[in-house]
Amino acid sequence: MMEPSGELALAAEFPTPDREQWLDLVHGVLRKSGADFESLVTTTYDGIRVRPLYTAEDTAPPSGFPGLAPFVRGSRPQGTAGGWDVRQRHAVADREAVAADLDNGVTSLWLEIGQDRVPVDRLEDLLAEVYLDLAPVVVDAGAEFAAAGREMLRVWRQRSVPAGEVRGNLGADPLSVLARTNQDADLAALVDLVDRAREFPELKAVVVDGLPYHEAGGSDAQELGASLAAGVAYLRVLTEAGVPAARAARLLEFRLAATADQFLTTAKFRAARRLWARVTEVCGAPAPQAQHAVTSPAMMTRRDPWVNMLRTTLACFGAGTGGADAVTVLPFDDAIGLPDDFSRRIARNTQSVLLEEARLAGVIDPAGGSWYVEKLTDELARASWAWFQEIEAAGGLLAALRSGLVADRLAATWQRRSANLADRTDPITGVSEFPDPAERPVVRAPAPERPGGGLPRVRYAQAYEALRDRADAAPERPKVFLATLGPVARHTARASFAANLFQAGGIETPQAGATATVEDVVARFRESGARIACLCGSESSYAELAAPVAAALREAGAQRVLLAGQDSGAGSAADVDEYVFTGCPALRVLEHTFEFLGVPR
Repeated sequence: MMEPSGELALAAEFPTPDREQWLDLVHGVLRKSGADFESLVTTTYDGIRVRPLYTAEDTAPPSGFPGLAPFVRGSRPQGTAGGWDVRQRHAVADREAVAADLDNGVTSLWLEIGQDRVPVDRLEDLLAEVYLDLAPVVVDAGAEFAAAGREMLRVWRQRSVPAGEVRGNLGADPLSVLARTNQDADLAALVDLVDRAREFPELKAVVVDGLPYHEAGGSDAQELGASLAAGVAYLRVLTEAGVPAARAARLLEFRLAATADQFLTTAKFRAARRLWARVTEVCGAPAPQAQHAVTSPAMMTRRDPWVNMLRTTLACFGAGTGGADAVTVLPFDDAIGLPDDFSRRIARNTQSVLLEEARLAGVIDPAGGSWYVEKLTDELARASWAWFQEIEAAGGLLAALRSGLVADRLAATWQRRSANLADRTDPITGVSEFPDPAERPVVRAPAPERPGGGLPRVRYAQAYEALRDRADAAPERPKVFLATLGPVARHTARASFAANLFQAGGIETPQAGATATVEDVVARFRESGARIACLCGSESSYAELAAPVAAALREAGAQRVLLAGQDSGAGSAADVDEYVFTGCPALRVLEHTFEFLGVPR
């Protein structure tokens, strides 16, 4: 069949598929494995159901055009084309590290200011070789933002940087100080700093930091809603002080976490711009949201930290496709201590590869038009707006922080997330899944202690890593003997599962290997010196050998016997103390094992 133009219509002889046909085929496949369609659906911590298929029927509000309200497709007409600002964080005054970054792809600096970080009186020296008209500087001084901001203004003036060429951010964020430390928010100092910076039209003065809510275990919508409430609070303070709404909006930059869930991250930055566009529209000064993406500190691990390179690459990709204006990729050793030259190089080169080699910056809006991303953006924006409205109804973010509303809501989400981490519904590669028991520790100089007293800082891997630390420090490494039943082909699947589970807690897992008799298993158990054994085999092996092997192991001195599999299977007749299986409370199993073996805390 030919089209009117004379061209061959390749799909003309095939029927047009629809959703129902697809669902029928999927159900047919799932029935064979005993699963159902719901097993393909995941639910985010904001209650958003992520389905396996999206079509044109999954409508979302029009996303407009890049550079135009509601800015979903980007804050600039060119969208992500041309790239983003590659921003590297520095927590100590190291001129050589700063120079190396700027010489090798970094385009702006994020400086943590403080006596144990970059002292205020060292700012001028640290930036002595930096072309301040080319490299924007963002200062981050916590409660000392006023002093740090004034010093940065002095440096720019002393270096005679043209006013129109001064870019960066003075880092005022008193609400984050309250969230992090429970110290009162000094809003008057913020107004004073903005007034001092009025000669620099391109300079931002305020950071709206969403990381305190993300690092407390919060969801994406909770981070977006709280940061939106903070932005509104700052607009109120500034406009009440006489700053025009349009200028006040331009003074703000939002700092948001980017995670290894690349699609959710992309939707998050698109949704954030839509939400802020609505706020500024109501204020009578529609403006795009300036965004600084930071790869999630909460997802970083101390164990097998090399995997963090993969996590941060996904996060950077998601933020880039989501249209973030600036991106900071945390070094892979961020959870361990201060980064070295190698880890800083990998962090900046992650962005260079995506920008230059993957050509991510060659597309205006890579995610635009995706039914999945557009729908996810809309659902996330609605969930975030509902949380924002709840905060506003409670009197605004300042009141919601003081009353404990924000802390309580974040704690509830962290509790749900912790439960999913504990049973490995949310797996952590290299930590709770596929740990490397022979990994060599990565040693770094300790990073300066960050102030606390407010919302907690959590990392998703922390519970498992605490067990690994205990196992490493124990006088004798805890061990669980894997009593493998029959030839390798019969036990390898469950033995691998059990080894993976126990090694996630730093527990050694000697195993019997191929066995033919009960005596084979018992002999190798005695050689192992273990006090706990875990039966590993096929269902047929369990039906024949589980009961006699379990009894023989107890007679040989096993004080606790486990079985890899469900308690309703062929091994249920055996005398075992616990069953371990996919979806079991893995963290609790490990903790019980430590308690039974008397591993010191």
